[in-house]
Amino acid sequence: MMQLKDSLTNLTPLSDEQQRQLSQALSTLNTQQLAWVSGYLYGLSQAGSQPAVTGAAATAPSGNLTILYGSQTGNAKGVASAIKAQAEARGLPVTLTSMADYKPKQLKKETHLLVVVSTYGEGEPPESAVDLFEQLKKGKVGKLEGLKFAVLGLGDSSYEFFCQTGKDFDSLLTKAGADRVHELASLDVDYQDAAKAWGEQALNAIAATLSAGPAGSSVASAVQQAVGHSQYSKENPFPARLSVNQKITGRDSTKDIRHIEISLEESGIRYQPGDALGIWFDNDPALVNEVLALAGLSGDEATARGSLREVLSRELELTRLHGGFITGLAEISGNAALKDLAGDKAQVNALVASAQVVDVLKRFPTALTAEQLLGLLRPLTPRLYSIASSQSEVEEEVHLTVGVVRYPQEDGTVRSGAASSYLADRLAEDAEVRVFVEHNDNFRLPSNPDTPVIMVGPGTGIAPFRAFLQEREAQGAEGNNWLFFGNPHFTQDFLYQVEWQRYVKSGLLSKISLAFSRDQAEKVYVQHRLREAGQELYQWLEAGAHFYVCGDANQMAKDVQEALLDVIAEHGHKSREEAEEYLSELRRAKRYQRDVY
Repeated sequence: MMQLKDSLTNLTPLSDEQQRQLSQALSTLNTQQLAWVSGYLYGLSQAGSQPAVTGAAATAPSGNLTILYGSQTGNAKGVASAIKAQAEARGLPVTLTSMADYKPKQLKKETHLLVVVSTYGEGEPPESAVDLFEQLKKGKVGKLEGLKFAVLGLGDSSYEFFCQTGKDFDSLLTKAGADRVHELASLDVDYQDAAKAWGEQALNAIAATLSAGPAGSSVASAVQQAVGHSQYSKENPFPARLSVNQKITGRDSTKDIRHIEISLEESGIRYQPGDALGIWFDNDPALVNEVLALAGLSGDEATARGSLREVLSRELELTRLHGGFITGLAEISGNAALKDLAGDKAQVNALVASAQVVDVLKRFPTALTAEQLLGLLRPLTPRLYSIASSQSEVEEEVHLTVGVVRYPQEDGTVRSGAASSYLADRLAEDAEVRVFVEHNDNFRLPSNPDTPVIMVGPGTGIAPFRAFLQEREAQGAEGNNWLFFGNPHFTQDFLYQVEWQRYVKSGLLSKISLAFSRDQAEKVYVQHRLREAGQELYQWLEAGAHFYVCGDANQMAKDVQEALLDVIAEHGHKSREEAEEYLSELRRAKRYQRDVY
């Protein structure tokens, strides 16, 4: 720090006032923030071959570059932010916006557009992208001749509809008459290097028709960005401590759900209700041993990143199977049956959905070298859990509600989810766990504490609503709160029952509607309770209530949306099309928000 500040006293092209401002700004930064600024300024220096644009001599830019991102877990936002920094380093006029905050009709005014979007579920857009996607799909944005664009899609090739949303945006923009200036990118979970390269290439194409504008980023503004840059992130997680691991389902429950508390002491980490916590985990040592044995390896084999056992334990996915593993193993093994399977997309998708890496190695025994095994596996990715606490109540802690994933096998063995079993079974209390906060600005309480809220969270989907109610209590919020919760059995699976009862008694929780699906002959789910309470539910919506859903995306969230549309149509006396438009208006006003997975 001192060397960097002292160097300002040497001969520099900076004025005395610029040196003073820079020295003052640098004095507020820690080591990591200084490193960020260094990289940022280096990027600016690499754009130095372009003619400087200053003062009255500046040429007005021919348009502006808008980068839109649609992110479910934060990856698309991260990629889009990095591309924005690349554009700024070139001196390009650029704006970064979440699709959730973007008005679709604005597209007609854009000149240059980069889209970075993820895919989730069965090829569906992330929550933040739904409105823009639907407006494009219905042709409501009009013709987009003259708009130059490129699309980067993020996905997971383990799933059938790999990068489908990126492909759809590319197709829809083309159909609307926009001009694609760089090829569509469909990137897998190990996207970082490819995304950086694509960003450079896309900006090369954009820059050909977009003039550099007046430099909007000074040294001081770069420093201010660094100050807001979190010290801990996915790439640099905080070494937290597990303080509580408590099973909160009954002895006879078919579910194993844990209440997890993690200490964030001395981290300075801040989060809001609606955010998620990222967990980096180690693979189960027993699973690592099984994979090594099936591959005919000892684990002591040396790799560039340490022993093979160490790399398998901390760096590679062993539970999430992907199609590339199956096709790659088929090529290496020469096994005719495996080759036939690998050539059948439907069979590959079915196997990926139901099996883990070790199951394929068991079924198709193949001796592998360490290099071959590493080449077949993908980088380990952290798992995200909705935060179940408000710092207004728990301060330097973060709470999670974790459903432990277990898969009984035909041979009597049980496969477990990598991160959930790590937290529940393998991590001792007070042990270190690497964490980071993934902010979710698309799942937030109303800014006005007097606004009523409706929360639908069956199973572990209850987590963020525990945080919401803790926050509303701390705010002294006057707005009414209505919770819909469901699980199999009242006696075994009523998560946080005592807390909800306390909130009902205090008046904080105005209404609670429960659906215990297996406590009667006919199964009852939260969507049934929504329909039963349809008239009052619609009255709440008409009174300005915000409606939130958290939990399973593939079935529950779709059923809840159908029930909500039925309620709006019936009690609002609307057609199906009018009900859909009503719901779209709620979404645009951020009154219909979902955190589904």
